[in-house]
Amino acid sequence: MCKHKNLTVYLKLLLMALFWGGTFIAGRFLAGEIQAFSAAFLRFSIASVVLLVITLRSYKQLPPVPREQWFPLFVLGLSGVFAYNFFFFRGLQVIEAGRAAVIIANNPIVIAVFAAIFFGEKLNFSKIMGVALSVCGAIVVITEGHPTTIFHSGIGTGELYIFGCVISWVTYSLVGRTAMRNLTPLVAVTYSAVIGAVLLFPAACLEGLFDHITAYPPAVWLSLLYLGLGGTVLAFVWYYQGIQKIGSTRAGQFINFVPISAILLSAWLLDEHLKFSLLSGVFLVSSGVYLTNRR
Repeated sequence: MCKHKNLTVYLKLLLMALFWGGTFIAGRFLAGEIQAFSAAFLRFSIASVVLLVITLRSYKQLPPVPREQWFPLFVLGLSGVFAYNFFFFRGLQVIEAGRAAVIIANNPIVIAVFAAIFFGEKLNFSKIMGVALSVCGAIVVITEGHPTTIFHSGIGTGELYIFGCVISWVTYSLVGRTAMRNLTPLVAVTYSAVIGAVLLFPAACLEGLFDHITAYPPAVWLSLLYLGLGGTVLAFVWYYQGIQKIGSTRAGQFINFVPISAILLSAWLLDEHLKFSLLSGVFLVSSGVYLTNRR
């Protein structure tokens, strides 16, 4: 029975990685159809409604939040929802989904570095090697296999937006340590999603959301439903279930499959080329994430 339960957990974590990989394809499609804040607001409006229903069913009410926890929750909504999704959709307007996925795959690396700086976590030799490999992988992807071009061409606008995703997610992850001291992951994710959707609403209105929403084709709504339900609700719930069942270290290793699934899906659905530099970058980044997170 225990083995069967673990197999179910592993399957959910693999599907989580597949769903998160698919968000880059859906995001790339939406980036060409609607504005960034509008896409982000609709995504998290859908996610917030479903998360609220799940939370109410789990707790029979909305769990109360201590007064001192509201500011960390606000920062979670501002960083992990508002800022991250703005950078995400803006970046995907410019660069391919596969490249964006490999850059964002550096999230665990940057989290490890900032955790060492702000929380005193040790960076042993394995972690330092992981950081070095992951940075090399990102450089290979950004420069398309020609690292020296970064000195005279710089980093493109699309890559800078995607780096904004990384910084936003690192902030979300580190502040989440404070927010989750007295709250469960489900409650923290639910409240941060709602706060983020509220913050996104005025910006979406300024973009003309209600002038265009009735003209969105079915493909746009299908992509938004995928992002809201599969890429947000199911993926987050399954990820935290995995942490609960098999621990954060083993569950975290499944994040290595996200850029791989994103690249394969982008090649299949978006006809993006599988360049050697991109595949090399995936290998380097995934190896770096593994070394950084292994015990």
